[in-house]
Amino acid sequence: MPQAPRVSRLPRRHAPLRRRLQTLVLSNQLAPLHLTHQINLNRLPLFPAPSLRLSTFTLHPSLFIPPLLSILIPAYNAAPWIDTTLRSALAQTWPNTELIVVDDGSTDTTLALANAFASAHSAASIRVVTQPNRGASAARNHALRLARGDYIQFLDADDWIAPDKITIQLDRLIPLGPRALASASWVRVDREFLHNGEPSTRSSITFPQPPPPNARDLTGIEFLQLNFETISMMHPAAWLAPRALLDAAGPWDESLSLNDDGEYFARVALASTGIVFCPDARSFYRSNLSGSLSRRKDPRALASLHRSVELTLSHLLAADSSPRSTAAAAFAWKWAAFELYPSSPDLSRDAERRSLALGGSPRPFPASGRFQLLSQLLGWRLARRLTA
Repeated sequence: MPQAPRVSRLPRRHAPLRRRLQTLVLSNQLAPLHLTHQINLNRLPLFPAPSLRLSTFTLHPSLFIPPLLSILIPAYNAAPWIDTTLRSALAQTWPNTELIVVDDGSTDTTLALANAFASAHSAASIRVVTQPNRGASAARNHALRLARGDYIQFLDADDWIAPDKITIQLDRLIPLGPRALASASWVRVDREFLHNGEPSTRSSITFPQPPPPNARDLTGIEFLQLNFETISMMHPAAWLAPRALLDAAGPWDESLSLNDDGEYFARVALASTGIVFCPDARSFYRSNLSGSLSRRKDPRALASLHRSVELTLSHLLAADSSPRSTAAAAFAWKWAAFELYPSSPDLSRDAERRSLALGGSPRPFPASGRFQLLSQLLGWRLARRLTA
């Protein structure tokens, strides 16, 4: 007589997942929950990621309620690109999603296009709201207040994500609990890539090889150290986070514009139990657009850059004052001095002073060989003016 399948019970620390798996019908109406693989969940660490995948469950269809995923889209004068962004959000393979678009007082047709898209896809959960122009951080906070999801995907209105991006990340995140953070592969694009009328996500775009230094599993401290040591970044849409983690990290700083995401996700990373990198999850960062915030050099944007570096480094050094973090912070201020000059000489000098106060950095400025040669002959400021 064949043996009955072995039942694996979820331990207490996985109670939220257990409740999601057994909520729709009374327990006396349920067949036992079976796993297709013999996995002892009691022995799985919370970090690094266990090999458990949601796809290993064999469940009665009424048992599994996928966690709700909220995709939050701040939009300001994004009429040329927002359709691509919305289509990529709607195309996600994760079965339980909501889309929230916050129009930040656009003066073009962004709001009309978003409303038309929502009307054309009335079966989907799409909410479009508008507010007076207050900046991207305020729009994200507004969207976050409206979001009902257990997990949050931020998606700027000129970027897009691959259809399986969220599913791949949630497959790894859910078993890790409410304080793990997921990152993804990402690439800069400077024009529209379409395939059969849809945003291309694989064939037309080559991702960086080798991957950037921060493209691996890391603690929050290690992530920030690597970012400053190598002048790396992770663009906002590459992240996926549990709502509980974002609540612990606090809201977006609405006083910031340029590099607001760098400061925000520094707090999120440091509040996390660890960052899991999902190489097959892919996001697309549209850059070099005229009028984009990342290209601005006006006084407000440069003041925001200086302030964001100040805040981010204070977060890092409060969490870890080791020699490595101190050296990384010194080089970050040296880089900031370079970026702020010649547009904002006062802020540049302040950044240089802060670098020296941390011991300075022997590392060269992150610039071309021509700059390095001129800086030896003329000093770095004049070299910067000649090569900017």
